[in-house]
Amino acid sequence: MGHLSTHVLDTTAGRPAAGVAIELRRLGADGSSEPVASTVTNADGRTDGPLLEGASLQAGTYELLFHVGAYFARTGAGPEQPFLDVVPVRFGVTDPAARYHVPLVVTPWSYSTYRGS
Repeated sequence: MGHLSTHVLDTTAGRPAAGVAIELRRLGADGSSEPVASTVTNADGRTDGPLLEGASLQAGTYELLFHVGAYFARTGAGPEQPFLDVVPVRFGVTDPAARYHVPLVVTPWSYSTYRGS
């Protein structure tokens, strides 16, 4: 059974990023954007469960929106005016039966992502 998951790592502090708000949107070929899920990372920087799994994970284009500006403001690690506020990560799902893990590695000034396992 396929599923989509994520986690957030704060490399400035060297720890998981707890309390990061995350939105998941499904993008249409016509440019439309449909909200699919929203959550907040737990103490381990992860969501409490998959964002999508089974039949709810469909082939197509998705976008994760990570609200890191509020997280860094709360932790005191970022500048007064966030350089990164909401980090969008757009990706494609080609095999809905596969596992998709899309983590975010972030500082107040940079980020990276990859397809994890």
